[in-house]
Amino acid sequence: MTSVASLHRTLEQELQAVLRGASLECLVCGEFVLHAGGMITCPECNSCLRAEPGGEAALATPSSGRAGSAGASV
Repeated sequence: MTSVASLHRTLEQELQAVLRGASLECLVCGEFVLHAGGMITCPECNSCLRAEPGGEAALATPSSGRAGSAGASV
């Protein structure tokens, strides 16, 4: 069984890969993402990802979509 700590590291690595542009896969639904104007958006589930000052990242998902609640942060 996989521990929670190793799963967290895997998600962190995926997030960093998307922010660097090394991965083009949406973290929410798995579709391709679009990079435009400092934002990374998914046209399928409408989730948005943006880099925050200090190396942090924020993930927002639409409140009415399948992706979950708005304002979720990673």
